[in-house]
Amino acid sequence: MQRLKSILRFGAILSDADIEVIASNFKQKQLAASDYFLEIGQIAHEIAFIESGIVRIFKPDHEGNGITKYFFKENQFFVDLESYYSSIPASEAFQAVVETEIYAIHKLVVERLCQEIPNFFIFLKTITEATLLNKIKDNDFLNFGNSKTKFLEFVKRYPQLALQVPQQYIASYLKITPQSLSRIRRELAQPKQ
Repeated sequence: MQRLKSILRFGAILSDADIEVIASNFKQKQLAASDYFLEIGQIAHEIAFIESGIVRIFKPDHEGNGITKYFFKENQFFVDLESYYSSIPASEAFQAVVETEIYAIHKLVVERLCQEIPNFFIFLKTITEATLLNKIKDNDFLNFGNSKTKFLEFVKRYPQLALQVPQQYIASYLKITPQSLSRIRRELAQPKQ
């Protein structure tokens, strides 16, 4: 919970007393690899924070294959914003990639805390904007270069993800086949002559 409290200090918007009250309303959850936090068709009622582990967001393509759109890592909040705010079924799923520890807070509790602690509403808007901007910036490299360039940039930006995330999820995120990713990894592993 120390990471959660540290993130709640972001922007110095919340007092230490507010942080203690807010943090006490989060519930700890353990997700095994492949466990879902939110499945397609469910309505998002919780905001989650990753204390440790990795969660991927994915959506099926027209053939039913899960296409990874993003990875959430330690120290990040995540939620299906559209489902959460509009109470409509989620069109994307959130799944643990590795054993993951999260802290989740229910929407009704968030609404109550925003009334009791007005700065919590400001904090949530600030963190939502920062997360969305980071997500756009993070995905920008996917639009340029060939498969090898994209993989090298992925490894440079996210060395821990490259070590922990299964190859098929990385390939899906990079919009290449697992076979292409295997070939690229083999090429990179060969000593240069």
